[in-house]
Amino acid sequence: MGRTRAALIWAVLGAVVVVPIAAAAASPLLAWRSPIYIAATFAGILALVFLLFQPLLAGGYLPGLSAQHSRRVHRGLGGAVVGAVILHVVALWITSPPDALDALLFRAPTLFSVWGVLAMWTVFAAALVAAFRRQTALRPRTWRLVHTTLATATVLLTVAHVIPVQGAMETATKAVLSTIAILATLKAGADLRIWTAFSRNRS
Repeated sequence: MGRTRAALIWAVLGAVVVVPIAAAAASPLLAWRSPIYIAATFAGILALVFLLFQPLLAGGYLPGLSAQHSRRVHRGLGGAVVGAVILHVVALWITSPPDALDALLFRAPTLFSVWGVLAMWTVFAAALVAAFRRQTALRPRTWRLVHTTLATATVLLTVAHVIPVQGAMETATKAVLSTIAILATLKAGADLRIWTAFSRNRS
């Protein structure tokens, strides 16, 4: 891959990430919010950003990173996703325990809360499957399919959670970030299915 193309890819990704974060930081909706609520907001934004990079790393699509380095960063970033989700939920609990409890028990009146809680559980499931990969009896391609399915569900549920929220994130930049995260996830998933079919045919 040429240097110009690689630089363009990184520049586009940088804009896709930085612009929504900057827009959220400048949002007047955060002006009178507590630091804990602001922390919850940006933990959620970072979780979405991390989810954008996970399929790009898993698929080896990022220029300048070897396959081994991409896998290493992918594993580390998976832990960061879990940490961001936990911070997001805990901070919202501290801000408003009744609302957080209603969401966790699926009693919240807003559907986006349901998608958010489901996304949390698929994040945890994907992380556990990855952490205990060696302890499972799954064949490598079966494990990869399970992990990818959980990761794809996480991205789709997260976007379904994020898009309806009228919060600090600006609508257009949030939509762009979410759309690219979905496209990257579907691309990686499609490549996995091709690789699995190829492996099955060879075996």
